[in-house]
Amino acid sequence: MKAELTTDSGKRKKASSELTRQEEFIRKHRRHHHEIASWRTLIFVLFIVLWEVSANQKWIDSFFFSSPSRVARCFVDQIRHNAMLSHIGVTLLETVLSFLLVIAFSLLMSTLLWHSRKLSEILEPYLVVLNSLPKSALAPLFIVWLGTGTRTIIVAGMSVAVFGSIISFYTGFQQVDNEKITLIYTLGGTRRDAFLKVVLPGSVPILLSTAKVNIGLALVGVIIGEFLAARRGLGYLIIYGSQVFQLDMVITSIIVLCVIALGFYKSIQAIEHQIRIRFKM
Repeated sequence: MKAELTTDSGKRKKASSELTRQEEFIRKHRRHHHEIASWRTLIFVLFIVLWEVSANQKWIDSFFFSSPSRVARCFVDQIRHNAMLSHIGVTLLETVLSFLLVIAFSLLMSTLLWHSRKLSEILEPYLVVLNSLPKSALAPLFIVWLGTGTRTIIVAGMSVAVFGSIISFYTGFQQVDNEKITLIYTLGGTRRDAFLKVVLPGSVPILLSTAKVNIGLALVGVIIGEFLAARRGLGYLIIYGSQVFQLDMVITSIIVLCVIALGFYKSIQAIEHQIRIRFKM
């Protein structure tokens, strides 16, 4: 009886010790994240203060470099005239459509390449070359082929990300454990079963990481398209502001683009986090 009580007491102490270590690890983890967030905030605040002071003290020319206060006034003026929100909405819509089309087309093409080794061997060099090609060189051709407008800008946004996305997805499919695929075939499964039950689920981490890159690339492509073929959007505002020397408008648009890019990245990151929790990845 005493031996059993001693054993139970030892188990409780061990469990309590493990719980304490786990709580300590969680506290250290949270402390680390708070420290990182604090440093990021401090660097940002110091940059804003230094920028404002430099402009006020004439260390830099505020006409060319603007200042946080001038940027804020420009943003408020644009909001009052309903111009900024309209341009932001156009850029957001074009970017989201480009991103979704890139993901859909990349999944389709990479699936076809995985199903047909001969097709992948034929198309691989073309994909590498097209991915290496500067996409800004294609934008004038898109204008000639498709005219100016939203369609051209969406295609320009897709062109920046789609070829690299296909390569990444296909590479992810190729890296899935072959033993699991063999097991599916041994159990009487088809190639379709192997893809849906092993290859696609096993490639989710690569698909998510590629999506985080693609959303930024789609935004870059959309802005390139708006530089050349738009009358609305933040890219158009940047070009228009530089042409009429309203550099406050240019810098304000660039800052808004930074905020949009951060928002897109955080959104994809949140989706990735939820998927990893749900599927315990």
